[in-house]
Amino acid sequence: MKHIDIDKEYKESLEVASSHYENFPVVSFLVPKKLRKHVAVIYKYARMADDLADEGDLSPQERIKALDCLEADLKDALAGEYKNGFFRALVGTIHEKKLTPSYFFDLLTAFRQDVRVKRYNTFEEVMDYCRFSANPVGRIILELFEVRSEKLALLSDKICSALQLANFYQDASIDLKKGRIYIPLEEMKKFNVTENDFELKKINTNFKELIRLQVDRTRELFLEGKPLTAFLPRPLNLEIKWTVLGGLEILDKIKDNGYDVINKRPKLGKLEYFNLFIKSIFEP
Repeated sequence: MKHIDIDKEYKESLEVASSHYENFPVVSFLVPKKLRKHVAVIYKYARMADDLADEGDLSPQERIKALDCLEADLKDALAGEYKNGFFRALVGTIHEKKLTPSYFFDLLTAFRQDVRVKRYNTFEEVMDYCRFSANPVGRIILELFEVRSEKLALLSDKICSALQLANFYQDASIDLKKGRIYIPLEEMKKFNVTENDFELKKINTNFKELIRLQVDRTRELFLEGKPLTAFLPRPLNLEIKWTVLGGLEILDKIKDNGYDVINKRPKLGKLEYFNLFIKSIFEP
């Protein structure tokens, strides 16, 4: 392969991350400068996989095949054979920061599931999805900051799963258009809520109680994971406090909206993000 300009690859990854800033802070000013390129190249990898899973012009079979090819490219790169400069940069980050490669393959498992699975029977099945979709991200971030403790990783899992769940409820109307409902079917049945109620935007007492259960359970997950911040180095502890506060604020907005996640999408504005950051500084 011709000479690869690694700095150029990292720079392009930073540009991608900056243009796709979402709920999980990627290139926040709280991320030390020396780590930003690593966070960005990891984010670009996840973004690539996400785009393949949601590529509307491809059939489900074609999307799965594309994800399989991405996995094969990563395996080759880890073995020293690089498809392009991006994989050279990604594997460079994995090796330099001693990251666990399996976490990157876990993410692909989740993206394949996005293609194949549109409904979940139980909350345990939803949490199993989070184990592949969200938890690896938190564990990678801990490793980037040299935090290598299974006890702390388990606390991170709670926060990351809660973030994923909060995002499900925040984006319920968007996911519905894609044919996805992440509310467990057995819980919908318990509250006498049908898929048709989602389609017809039937926000009755039963629907609100169903969403209240999801929100309250997610809030508990956030609070169970929050002790993690006491063990993290600065500024990572501030980053995670800020992220947790943001997730909790989304849940509060859902509550304030009367648990109507179909007609009203909760969203945080720039001023709210700023206020939550100030609050995170003084959070115990």
